[in-house]
Amino acid sequence: MATSPRHFAKSAELVAEDDFAGTDLSEEAFRARLTEDGLHGGALTALWSRTLTSWDFAENPRWSTDTEPRTEERRTAAYDRLRLGDDLRKALDAAVPVARTAGAVVIAREHTPWYTPERAASRSFYWRAYEAKLRGKGWTEAAIASLDEASRAVVERLTDPEQASPRQTKGLVVGYVQSGKTANFTGVAAKAIDAGYRLVIVLGGTLNLLRAQTQRRLDMELVGQENILGSADPEDVDTLVGIDYVGDDADWDDFVKHGGRPSVLGAFDIERLTTREKDYKSLERGIRVLEVEKREQTLPLHDPANLHRAAARIMVVKKNKAVLTKLVKDLKQIRSILGELPTLIIDDESDQASVNTTDPKKWEKGSTERTAINGLISQLLGLLPRAQYVGYTATPFANVFIDPGDAEDIFPSDFLISLPRPEGYVGVQDFHDLESPLDPSERTIANSQLEAHVRGIWDHTGDRLQEAMDSFLLTGALKLYRADRGVPEGPFRHHTMLVHQSVRTDDHAELALRINTMWHQAGYASSDGHARLADLWAADFSPVSEARAADLPNPAGYDELRPYISRAKQLIGKGGSPVVVVNGDTDRYFEQLDLDFDRTPHVWKILVGGTKLSRGFTVEGLTVTYYRRMTRQADTLMQMGRWFGFRPGYRDLVRLYIGREEPMTRTTTADLYEAFEAICRDEEVFREQLAQYAVLVDGKPQVVPAQIPPLVAQHLSWVKPSARNKMFNAELVEIRSPGRPIEPAAYPRDARALERNTERWRPVLHAFTSQSTSFTLPPGGPAGSGRPLPALTARVGHAELLAVLSGLEWEHEGYFQPHLRYLAQLDGRLATVEDWLLIAPQHSQSSRIEASVAGSVPMSLARRSRQEGKSSFSRIAGVEHQLLAKGLIDAAADPAEADGAVGPRTGVALVYPVVEGKTEADVQDAVSRGEADPSKVVMAFTLIPPRTATDSTRRLLRFQAKDSRHGDSAIVEAPAL
Repeated sequence: MATSPRHFAKSAELVAEDDFAGTDLSEEAFRARLTEDGLHGGALTALWSRTLTSWDFAENPRWSTDTEPRTEERRTAAYDRLRLGDDLRKALDAAVPVARTAGAVVIAREHTPWYTPERAASRSFYWRAYEAKLRGKGWTEAAIASLDEASRAVVERLTDPEQASPRQTKGLVVGYVQSGKTANFTGVAAKAIDAGYRLVIVLGGTLNLLRAQTQRRLDMELVGQENILGSADPEDVDTLVGIDYVGDDADWDDFVKHGGRPSVLGAFDIERLTTREKDYKSLERGIRVLEVEKREQTLPLHDPANLHRAAARIMVVKKNKAVLTKLVKDLKQIRSILGELPTLIIDDESDQASVNTTDPKKWEKGSTERTAINGLISQLLGLLPRAQYVGYTATPFANVFIDPGDAEDIFPSDFLISLPRPEGYVGVQDFHDLESPLDPSERTIANSQLEAHVRGIWDHTGDRLQEAMDSFLLTGALKLYRADRGVPEGPFRHHTMLVHQSVRTDDHAELALRINTMWHQAGYASSDGHARLADLWAADFSPVSEARAADLPNPAGYDELRPYISRAKQLIGKGGSPVVVVNGDTDRYFEQLDLDFDRTPHVWKILVGGTKLSRGFTVEGLTVTYYRRMTRQADTLMQMGRWFGFRPGYRDLVRLYIGREEPMTRTTTADLYEAFEAICRDEEVFREQLAQYAVLVDGKPQVVPAQIPPLVAQHLSWVKPSARNKMFNAELVEIRSPGRPIEPAAYPRDARALERNTERWRPVLHAFTSQSTSFTLPPGGPAGSGRPLPALTARVGHAELLAVLSGLEWEHEGYFQPHLRYLAQLDGRLATVEDWLLIAPQHSQSSRIEASVAGSVPMSLARRSRQEGKSSFSRIAGVEHQLLAKGLIDAAADPAEADGAVGPRTGVALVYPVVEGKTEADVQDAVSRGEADPSKVVMAFTLIPPRTATDSTRRLLRFQAKDSRHGDSAIVEAPAL
């Protein structure tokens, strides 16, 4: 089918004229054929799905330059070009709905375009093979198109491999925890190799197991059978000596098949310099294996005459000092060709140590190890002048944006790409009700992720460990039940439960013994055991699956599931024990565990441990997690990510048992679920901000990667760089937020500062009257629309509110300054805001605790908690309140919807007198004789300026360089102390 839509009827007539004369080509006949074909998942539907999706995702196509990708407008433009009637359009929309997925967010310097659609299409041998492999694995056309788009965004920002002058590009790709980053960099590698990159170095993992998994994945989905075999004959055993996979990998038949040696088929071969079993030690066949043969000896390798006939080399190297040192040493011996060799370095898990630590000693220790690895990467870049460096990480708060000493040579100065949440991914939104406006009392398993998937461990519930084990057995039986009824069983190959309760290895052994004993005493074959499982199924899994997975086979009653319990129990208890302790971090340790999910047919086990599982180690088939370990910031993200990933066919069965009252000190407890939610929200908010700032203004970027560190510092101001002699050069001066919430969170802890801030609010608080106003969310919006939202209100002038905000103290000096600079200009210099509608939300009458604040009328006090180890509160404004304020602002911008309450020059401020605490008793303690203690009140707020509060440039950020002499440098020398 054509690469761009064109008159369908005329095109069909031309094709039919020669080969299908007399065929009925009416739209009615086509629509009938399409409907019939769709019922059987036929080739016609697949072809149109592929074609329409490619048009939906096309970036700036010549045939529709004024529509955005993945929108109804883009699809309509395609239909218009095809000249299709309304009925056929409806049929195609039903067969191939528009994929309204988000695209990759790109923060980048301007670059010279070279990777055009025409060039990409003309050299796409390995990408097409990879694309076909993904389609064979069951990827949807939308998922493949999304990967195509995201990988293209990376490759087009690398340097043209044919370019005469050498230039290095450095970038960072940010994905989600266990979200398929490997799929993205495999796509990037395929396209880069097709385009002309002839050496690919993948830095993968700190364990042989992880490196081997990455090697196998690339060999299976990119390199392919013919390149692995080389000149060996698969029918001649003698020629297969030393070749991996053949005969000892059950999935060998699933490896990509190119249909012959690529060099014979008009493409070029890929030669592996590492194998599944062998990391880079030294080049066993001599250093000449890296010397690429040139057809035209008088021309450089990067000349097209040589480049596209030369074989590519690929190596997957463990991120280890000794291994990288050997590689650097070998490369130094062949300097002559390196200057001509287009090279791609992919650094998986590029931030090796977590940045989420409040302990400077731990931070500096981690930095030391990173410095050694990064130093060797810098040497690689020095030896390979045409090398491109692309790091991959699962957090936008990567080390490279935190510590200038750590980042100096690998700072992603050219681009930062934030990948969209993949289709089918189970992440933070599937365990937390982040944006639910529903009152907790209104949440059910149908509308709440918490109710559906999370099982809290409270003092009154007991430890729930037996229940978690019962859930693990039940979910295993349900997987077997579904597999018997046609659900693809590939995702059910492994079935695991993770138990993490302590950091001490002695505790792990003790806990494993306890679990093993409980398992054998659970009576799973007895009537009592089945009765317990039947009750759990009826109370938990049956209603959740009915609400969340009605399209999957589910038992009508426990008796229908019971026959599968025995088989699940057998698989879990295979080898005598259902438990495997995982608390080591060496290659030898993991080899003894036999936990290679690629090579072990079935891993159905309870894994005890957690902390020592290396970054990048994916626990396959994870269905039940039991997490009670009280932890500081140091490894929360790593642990949290364990229960994120892809759960095809059993998403509804996933359960998280998590401590909600874990002892922290002798007198205090911590809610681990809320702690994880706070970290997740920080990341999600930052990703949203990147998406806002990625919008080009007049074709120019608003922000470049060198300016990302001060944005990160807005969220992680508590992290201190370990390198005292370096600093990031960009300083954030102003953040503009027309029509968007400004929600500061780092309020002072000091009681005297809180008291001074409360006093500064006095003139504004006195503007509130005791008359309550009842607001409602607009109907047709999110769940909970129409519910009354009572609040006190006031209206103050812009200058009056600005005077209050300008005098406030913060936990970190300068924290609010970029917002304040923006607000100060709304006096007519940048735009004009005349006044602000202040809204102080009130709790329901039954739960309301009221008090006068600085002499105000009685106001409803809000209880909030700060994030563990940070000065920031997790969330100030309620979701429904923020939706209300945003709705008022949006309505004011539309004359047809404006109701007069908020005009186009009026902002909305949500005001909360907050008392920090964990219980209502803490709030009561802050009140005496109807007055709130000002030293215990945090006067918190969320501001939403009107959408008119900006100028014609539409820029949202303003920066300045600390060292103007080096304005383009991301990192500069810090001034001497």
